[in-house]
Amino acid sequence: MKANEFDKKFDEGVEDVVDDLDMSSASRPNQTPRRVNVDFPSWMVESLDREAKRLGVTRQSVIKVWIAEKLEHKAS
Repeated sequence: MKANEFDKKFDEGVEDVVDDLDMSSASRPNQTPRRVNVDFPSWMVESLDREAKRLGVTRQSVIKVWIAEKLEHKAS
C-alpha cells in the first residue's frame, strides 16, 4: 500500500489501519529507556509509596509521571 492510500484510509476513519502496520519493526524515537539513580530522603520515599498505593501503581510510575508533567509544563 502506498503512503497516500494509507493516509487516506486513516484520515477517513472508516477502516481500522492497525492491520496494515508491521508492528514488529515499530519504534518510538527518543524512547529508549536509560537508567538513572536518584537518592531520596526516606520521608520522600514513604510519601511516594503512599501515593503509588493510592493510585494502584508502582513508585517508579508515580515518579515518571510527575517528572514528565513538570517537564511538559516547563516546555509550554
